[in-house]
Amino acid sequence: MKTFTPTPETIDRQWYLVDADSQILGRLASQIAHRLRGKHKPEFAPHMDNGDFIVVINCDKIRVTGGKLQKKKYYSHSGWVGGLKEITLEKQLATKPAEVLRHAVRGMLPKNRLGRAMLKKLKIYAGAEHPHAAQAPQPLTFQN
Repeated sequence: MKTFTPTPETIDRQWYLVDADSQILGRLASQIAHRLRGKHKPEFAPHMDNGDFIVVINCDKIRVTGGKLQKKKYYSHSGWVGGLKEITLEKQLATKPAEVLRHAVRGMLPKNRLGRAMLKKLKIYAGAEHPHAAQAPQPLTFQN
């Protein structure tokens, strides 16, 4: 008996809709990363991108536990001397709520071109509307 190896022609990708309203950030990000990677499928292969497309709505209503709103900080550096910038989670949620979830999911994916390809299948929107109605995403709920 031969070992089954998936090929790009045999991959079946589905579209899923996740409502992030009152979901905890880290728990939601880990479950989304699991689906993007394709680890929930029996034909999972670590060297291939066989995950599904995930559309996340209402990410501006995401929750965090503890004092992370004031204590958690995101850093960026311009490359110049003194170019370190920091922003708290509270300010980032007020200005760019989609980037908070994208950053959390990106940290849970592989750090190579395969991980970058997986991240492109994640579509995040702050409100309840999304332009992916033509793909007919199926609702997906995660248990906390």
